[in-house]
Amino acid sequence: MPPGKPLQPVLRMKVDELFLRWLSDPGTQDALREGLRRLQAGDGDPDVITGGDPDSVRADLIGRGDVIARGDVITGAPFAQPASPLDITGCRRASRKTKVLQTRNHEPPLAPPPPPPTAALPPGLAVPAFFFPRGRPGAGPDLDDIIARVERVFAGFESQRAGPRDMGVVAKACGCPLYWKAPLFFAVGGPRTGSVSVHKFLAMWRNVLVTCHDDAARFMQLLSVPGGRGLAQEDFLPLLQDVVHTHPGLAFLKEAPEFHSRYITTVTQRIFYSVNRSWSGRITCAELRRSRFLQEVARLEAEPDVNRLPEFFSYAHFYVIYVTFWGLDGDHDLMIDRRDMGRHGDGAISSRVIDRIFSGAVTRGRSVHSLGKLSFADFVWFLISEEDKTTPTSIEYWFRCLDLDGDGVLSMFELEFFYEEQARRLEARGIEPLPFRDLACQMLDMVNPRVPGRGPRGPRAVGLGSVCSRGVRGPGGGGGGGRPREPLGSGVRNW
Repeated sequence: MPPGKPLQPVLRMKVDELFLRWLSDPGTQDALREGLRRLQAGDGDPDVITGGDPDSVRADLIGRGDVIARGDVITGAPFAQPASPLDITGCRRASRKTKVLQTRNHEPPLAPPPPPPTAALPPGLAVPAFFFPRGRPGAGPDLDDIIARVERVFAGFESQRAGPRDMGVVAKACGCPLYWKAPLFFAVGGPRTGSVSVHKFLAMWRNVLVTCHDDAARFMQLLSVPGGRGLAQEDFLPLLQDVVHTHPGLAFLKEAPEFHSRYITTVTQRIFYSVNRSWSGRITCAELRRSRFLQEVARLEAEPDVNRLPEFFSYAHFYVIYVTFWGLDGDHDLMIDRRDMGRHGDGAISSRVIDRIFSGAVTRGRSVHSLGKLSFADFVWFLISEEDKTTPTSIEYWFRCLDLDGDGVLSMFELEFFYEEQARRLEARGIEPLPFRDLACQMLDMVNPRVPGRGPRGPRAVGLGSVCSRGVRGPGGGGGGGRPREPLGSGVRNW
């Protein structure tokens, strides 16, 4: 799913709108009319526009809910009433007349009030730094010691140049996990020349150590492109290709190179599924720190069996995902359509949910929009969410499917819309479905919103925050099961 572009408010248009709203207020027009009449009569006091003290006018306008958009207070510049709220030419003519009258009366305009004095910090008091996007500076590794170790390692290579097979020793000399060797090689430009020199490598690694103060920041620096805002999926390709080619637990894949890309795709999607909680398509340094991905990469060196690393690198999990996808893909074009998806789980997924999956609400690829089909990468997200519905990403996956209007809450209208089809399917099999009102009462008891019987947007809605923070609780799980239930449920009346 492509990341959404944040909205940028058109500030100037908003200021003009608020100014015209203030100008068209009847009270404002009466004050402007009275001020203009008094100025034309010869007793022009500039304060009549505002009725006295500017601060009192500001307080009065704020108390009435009005907004002054063109400056804090309008003083010394009376306006005539415009012909309409959108006609400000009369205001400009009145402004010119006002200046002429003020010149004739030889009354100097009021000077604007001086700005209030700013509160300065006491001498010697400084706010300590609290934001460290590249890690907190502190007692890090000894830079001179690391450089000396790297120089000794390169001295053992021919012409003091290291190739891809030599980068494992270099990575250990740098104090990095073994499988950082490919990112180190690519970060210094090794693929262009086939090898890296000691001087070029030390210049790169010294810059990384000086500017990055923890493993997450260094890993980001090695993999990300210059000026990039986080790690994209293609940035993990060097690391994962090296794992496939060199890890002993994947040695059997050398005889099946056609599965290399599919295993890499699966691992990449699992990384973003677990780490990229913002659904932006780019992993930030903060998300990397909160995850266990770097710890799992470090475990690759000591663990010869990748199946013991189930969170990201398990080949057994890849095999199950791929076989399931292949069984649904009737024409084996590595794309599945709505009819193929309908066969999953013996038709357990309703057609309305399938339509939501293919609508782009939970997918990242463009194939859904252009071809109306689901790619293997998108299917990985679906199957993980289908098999384990307890993770935060899985909860958000299905929440997005059910949230038809995308307002961040599930209304009873939306839940009933999806339940109708399932109820009809139960009736077709001779099973009497539970009435939706009773089901909604049970759901509210299990979700247990923060305000009893009420979601974050009112009595007929349940938000993602309530689902994620409270979880789904059964009658004996400490939720709302012990609460007396009203006949229609306190949260579903009159939907």
